[in-house]
Amino acid sequence: MKKAIIIVVSSIIILLAIFAVIKFNKAETIEDKVEKTLKNMSLEEKIAQMLVLYYDDEIVDETLENIIKTYSPGGFIINTTNLSSLEGAKKYVSDIKKLSKITPIIAIDEEGGTVDRISSLNEASTFPDMKDLGNTKNEELAYKLGKAIAEELRVIGVNVNFAPVLDIDNAKEDSFMKYRSLSSDKEIVSKLGIKFASALEDNNVIATYKHFPGHGDTSTDSHTEMPVINKTLEELMDNELVPFKNAINNNAKLIMVGHINIPSLSKEPATLSKEIVTDLLKDKLGYKGLVITDALNMGAITNIYSEKDIYIKSIEAGCDILLMPTSSKSAISIIKENISEERINESVRKILLFKYKYLEDYKTLDNSYLNNNEHKTIINDIKSFEK
Repeated sequence: MKKAIIIVVSSIIILLAIFAVIKFNKAETIEDKVEKTLKNMSLEEKIAQMLVLYYDDEIVDETLENIIKTYSPGGFIINTTNLSSLEGAKKYVSDIKKLSKITPIIAIDEEGGTVDRISSLNEASTFPDMKDLGNTKNEELAYKLGKAIAEELRVIGVNVNFAPVLDIDNAKEDSFMKYRSLSSDKEIVSKLGIKFASALEDNNVIATYKHFPGHGDTSTDSHTEMPVINKTLEELMDNELVPFKNAINNNAKLIMVGHINIPSLSKEPATLSKEIVTDLLKDKLGYKGLVITDALNMGAITNIYSEKDIYIKSIEAGCDILLMPTSSKSAISIIKENISEERINESVRKILLFKYKYLEDYKTLDNSYLNNNEHKTIINDIKSFEK
């Protein structure tokens, strides 16, 4: 009897050990990691993940440190005021990453030319306009330029670039998009934009296609007032939306929605429109990635909508990330009071999945990548190309 009990107990111990080994060896999936993280976050921390902030300083001071430690925002956009010196910029980004509980998005507007932030550093290259690249009609040069930009951004720790511009330059008069757009030809915009984005992502910087559903057919600057595009859905599908459809088919991970009013589609501007963000971009075009707003401090919407309406409407429209809210504290408070946790979880799941998939395996590069001979040659080849 005693021997039988020993055998039974031994068998149970062996079975438990086997089960333990099996459980231990079962690799945690990214989805498991997302759910585990989500479960341990407060509501305020979840909302903070939906914010990409701008801080007008070149150091992580006590105020910013407190914001990061309290909420761990989803990310920060780097601008010229954060780039007064190379070592200062590198430390600023490094300090943000060290303080953050979850890997932050470190974004920048680096299109080149008219929108060229990195050149604020004396050591960095001055990259050409998208228009200059478009004039070459050369996909190889588009890839080389994307690679060069990614390498220089990685010196300071940037992991997301708000480029390429997929707006088609159809304005009948000079516009602020004239030099930012690759071309007036939808095929050139598609091919070069996607090649440029592929190079960014092959070099550990995630591309952001902008400004959906197309900002090129207007001379109005959305930084100051609301652009209006009087086109039907059929006209947009045949032209403005072609580059975005192609980008989606090429695994677009981030799309930025612009502050553009298209009366035939919605009474609200695109950023705040469910008809444009959810019904068109997500449902009709089948986009599954993250949707980020254009900067929420721009005159196109702040002249018309209250801070509260901007946050609520953009999330209800289907946007996942709010770029440059006026105040992180008020944004969190407004969203907490007016948006369901279920809706918040929907976006935060996507944000965490994006971060765990694409931002975790990231390494900065040394200073030798700034304005090196290879980059100089690429820039010269683009600028000297015969039109």
